[in-house]
Amino acid sequence: MSAPDDPGRPAGRAGTAYPVPHERPRRLRGTAALRRLVAQTRLDPADLVLPVFVRDGIDAPQPVSSMPGVLQHTPDSLVAAAREAVDLGVGGLMVFGVPREGDKDGRGSCGLRPDGVLNAALRRLRDELGDETVLMSDLCLDEFTDHGHCGVLAADGSGRVDNDATLEVYAEMAVAQARAGAHVVGPSGMMDGQVRVVRQALDDAGHQDVAVLAYTAKYASAAYGPFREAVASTLRGDRKTYQQDPANRTESLRELRLDLEEGADLVMVKPALPYLDVLADVAAVADVPVAAYQVSGEYAMIEAAAAQGWVDRDRMVLETLTSIRRAGAQVVLTYYATHVARLLGGPR
Repeated sequence: MSAPDDPGRPAGRAGTAYPVPHERPRRLRGTAALRRLVAQTRLDPADLVLPVFVRDGIDAPQPVSSMPGVLQHTPDSLVAAAREAVDLGVGGLMVFGVPREGDKDGRGSCGLRPDGVLNAALRRLRDELGDETVLMSDLCLDEFTDHGHCGVLAADGSGRVDNDATLEVYAEMAVAQARAGAHVVGPSGMMDGQVRVVRQALDDAGHQDVAVLAYTAKYASAAYGPFREAVASTLRGDRKTYQQDPANRTESLRELRLDLEEGADLVMVKPALPYLDVLADVAAVADVPVAAYQVSGEYAMIEAAAAQGWVDRDRMVLETLTSIRRAGAQVVLTYYATHVARLLGGPR
């Protein structure tokens, strides 16, 4: 028998050097029970948040063609979907409103009205579910503006978003959503100072207990396309002047510092899978819970590949969500939340 490459290790068959006994990590992979026992990252339905869409003016749920299985809900079907998620142990809901086309204007006024589609849905869900779940609301203007941007456009006709004018509307919207029953508001427009303005508006209106989920690192991503169908976006142009550049990593920590200084209760990275490095950076230093959003494009890619038989759908769903948790997300927003809760066997 030939000598091993490492004279300090015994020779194996055909001269192969086996690892010494304490260097056999495969021992802990031998059975499903062992793998479960030593798993460092676990999924639980309570860690997941289900994004949902409610659309004004429809009398039956409407499928989103680019997101198979996802619906634009009526108020009644929204409540049914929410109840199913809650009963399966899903941790929360993120609610998006889709107004009638004729209700949109340059300021997103229908997002402020108590009877607007989003606020009415929040009120209905809070009445039905109370504190059984965490009710989150999308605090942004893109669904409600006729130009599709996340803020108010500058008066000079340049087409650019006016940061400070937008903050004034966000303050009104935050109070309206809190009054409607949101436990958490999620300012997602990436305006400078949005967390500070929203926190102050909530406090001044007596909603000190409503939390702020800051969209801290939201990138100008190609992965939002299906979402824009889901909310019937009328966007013209792009959002690169206010969302982050995908080429940049460290500026997320600057955004994080500012959001924490301004009073964020939770922070978020969006999208999730293409930005796991950013997520890990944020999770390493944040002293508040960190969320990540598995966005519409991530969902659509899994669905498309699974439909072709190229990937095992459930395995891919669980693997991607586990990777997001492993990178540091305590909370994961995913359109798979209810499905995963079923796969995991419901509440634990």
